Amino acid sequence: MDFNTKDCAWHNITLTLLGRKITGLRGFSFKKSIEKEHVYAAGQEPVDIQEGNKKYEGNLKMLKYELDLLNRAAQKAGFVDITEVPHTAISAIVEYKKTVTSTNEIITGVGMAFTEMDYKGEQNAKYMEVDLPFLAMRIIPISKSNWT
Repeated sequence: MDFNTKDCAWHNITLTLLGRKITGLRGFSFKKSIEKEHVYAAGQEPVDIQEGNKKYEGNLKMLKYELDLLNRAAQKAGFVDITEVPHTAISAIVEYKKTVTSTNEIITGVGMAFTEMDYKGEQNAKYMEVDLPFLAMRIIPISKSNWT
């Protein structure tokens, strides 16, 4: 599963992180990957595909004021910044629609750990964006159309 913001209209997206709606969201990506490789035996053609470990990762891009708020919350909880908050305390929920008339879809990142904070500034910039790459224990896609 690989999802990014090109899959739907931007005005149909909400991100909730640590129980708070992130209004300064500028982009995101959630990625699940599974190690796979060919299994070879006699001859030169593969006889099977073997699966290995799963990996969950992604990136949140937001305006700097959102990162400031996350860091203040982390400091209130006794941490230096958001990158030091344990993964057991962080989850994110992205809710979106591919079109205005389609049903809501949800992607949940569970057990997220932010791996770095990337402050970037440019001359004549009107705002500052920050990237927050993360690792997660799970990324779970849910279609609300399947709910009863």
